[in-house]
Amino acid sequence: MAKENKIQITIEELLESLKESYSQNDIDNLKRAYEFSKNAHEGQMRRSGEPYITHPVGVTSILSSLNLDYATLATGLLHDTVEDTEVTLEDIEKNFGEVVAHLVDGVTKISQMTFKHTHEKQGENIRKMIVAMGKDVRVVLVKLADRLHNMRTLTHMPYDKQKVKARETLDIYAPLAGRLGMSSIKTELEDLGFRYCEPERFYELVQQVDQKKTEREQYIEDAKKQLQEQIASKVNFEFDVSGRPKHLFSIYKKMISRNVDYDQVYDILAFRIIVNTVPQCYEALGIVHTLFKPIPGRFKDFVAMAKTNNYQSLHTTLIGPKGKRIEVQIRTSEMHKIAELGIAAHWRYKEESRGGSSVNDEAVGKFNWLRDLVSLHQQTEGSDEFLETVKKDLLDSEIYIFTPKGDVKEFPEGATPIDFAYSVHTDLGSKVVAARINGRMVPLKYKMQNGDTVEVLTSKTQKPSKDWLKFCVTGKAKSKIRTFVKSEQRQKAMEIGKDLLERYFRKEGASLSRFTGTTEFKEYLKSQGCGSIEELHVLVGYGKLTSKIVFKEVAQVEEPEQPSAASFIENAVKTVTQKLKPKGSLVKVGGMDDLLVNFGKCCKPIPGDSIMGYISRGRGIIIHQAECEKTFELDKDRRIDVEWNKTGANNNEKRVVTIKIVSLDTQGLLKQMTDTITTNGANIMKADIKTTRDRRGVCVFDVEVRDVQQLNALITALNKLKGMISVQRL
Repeated sequence: MAKENKIQITIEELLESLKESYSQNDIDNLKRAYEFSKNAHEGQMRRSGEPYITHPVGVTSILSSLNLDYATLATGLLHDTVEDTEVTLEDIEKNFGEVVAHLVDGVTKISQMTFKHTHEKQGENIRKMIVAMGKDVRVVLVKLADRLHNMRTLTHMPYDKQKVKARETLDIYAPLAGRLGMSSIKTELEDLGFRYCEPERFYELVQQVDQKKTEREQYIEDAKKQLQEQIASKVNFEFDVSGRPKHLFSIYKKMISRNVDYDQVYDILAFRIIVNTVPQCYEALGIVHTLFKPIPGRFKDFVAMAKTNNYQSLHTTLIGPKGKRIEVQIRTSEMHKIAELGIAAHWRYKEESRGGSSVNDEAVGKFNWLRDLVSLHQQTEGSDEFLETVKKDLLDSEIYIFTPKGDVKEFPEGATPIDFAYSVHTDLGSKVVAARINGRMVPLKYKMQNGDTVEVLTSKTQKPSKDWLKFCVTGKAKSKIRTFVKSEQRQKAMEIGKDLLERYFRKEGASLSRFTGTTEFKEYLKSQGCGSIEELHVLVGYGKLTSKIVFKEVAQVEEPEQPSAASFIENAVKTVTQKLKPKGSLVKVGGMDDLLVNFGKCCKPIPGDSIMGYISRGRGIIIHQAECEKTFELDKDRRIDVEWNKTGANNNEKRVVTIKIVSLDTQGLLKQMTDTITTNGANIMKADIKTTRDRRGVCVFDVEVRDVQQLNALITALNKLKGMISVQRL
């Protein structure tokens, strides 16, 4: 269960606890920061009914338990002042210095900005935090302490907000603490996130664990005693043995991944042996393996090959007393400190530095993934894409790969040689054509295994392919590939748009170059949001503007005659309809979701289908199913990669598909069909029903559905009806 920590602490208790580790000058300044924050938050209350200042004090207490410096603790006291009060960053800098002001700014949320969606705001908040963290890692330490204290007091929030905060904690903050090596923070965040995200399962598991508490505690004592006696009889160095059940979220993940109940999860007990030196770690391991039988394939040496978060320990799983599985971790006391506190364990206080602290450069240098996250911020345009990339890259990596020179690289499970190549260098990733794993050739989509030695082969003519996105998994690889694909599509659209414009102007007996140097043309570009004629070519190439409209605007051609009344009304209706159409179509082209698109009547694509686009003359971009026969007849130069827009304003729009049903000619079956269609949320637009000579019914329905998932569910439901012969989409 989540640790029972003291949630609230008074400023007097906090300052008293700091006397042994901090100078009197720092304590006086922290007291001043407390008074400043208390005055700023005067009158503000938490949902629990307590004064708001209890939150900054609680955050600072967590930071002090990590032995962080004065500047970080001061930031804990002041971190919400700029966001929630009239205090400015200038006020912070004037009273507490540039370093504290910088840290407060890094922690402050982007509350002043307006976002279309909640997840977009979340993405921008995480983006800002990552960038600030790249400049000073103390930013994220304050943010983690802030989130931990909020999670400890989450019970006072409304239920829906509890779920949102808990999900965000499990997706972002707990993995982030893990990647920083801060297991004590990570495990508590995980258990608290689990408690509020899945309350029913959480309390059910609590009850199951509590039922066997006495039995479990006795087992831990017995196993611990055997370990102590066996080691003590064979060594003459000091050591310490402790045992504990694994935390709830860890047990829950095992139940989910193995699809078993709690009673079937056996390795839920962990023992830790702390020694003084690395040789003693291996000596203790040998003794443990003589006492209890090790399980093959379950030994991991993170001492010789540390994790990317600097974690070091020997892990082995054994058949312990009474045939139960137990996990034993063996490490030195210094390794244990790093395992619990992570990057915070490397902090060293500089009395002479008014900035407050520095960090062990060699230790921080191992956190290469941090630089990669900052780099991703610069390469990804959308908040959604950035957030998804961060979520994936923060997940615990599980496999270790060797380079041909023997260097070790860590990757998420499922990573491929493409991920490996991009981790070395962008140019290597972009040019990779094949890979050699342990001396044998493998395809690029091969999933690397723990311990593989990987060598990639390149070609100067190779280019990244959109298909690579289907099987690469790291954020860096995906981001680089997306950037290239978007750039290539933009270039293609630019060339097509230029060709379309020049042809149309020639057809009208004019030349575009005649207008490009004029002031009027520059004003026209500005009115279209274009900084250059190349950007105008892109809009035309994507179908956002037509050549006819550009010609009319640039050449200022007047209508030859007044339209008829009927035509005027028709055009007016079209104009109003276009204006009322919400921004964000069903399809994205080159990352843009407000282009003119039409759907091919030949194949009737719906969300979830694999699709491609074709740049037409005058009708924008025509969307076809990727396997549509007509696509093979189209001009290859006009084909363009497109994707379904999952977050657009029209993403609930329904599309029409045609299904053909062949059945026995059974009385009442037609009614069952139509009832099934409507109960599955589809709407019948058209029906063609007939009976063949061999007494079979053939029904062709045009139905409205949201996506492929709904269509597949409908087809499955129809197939279950008695008397069905076949149901297929046409």
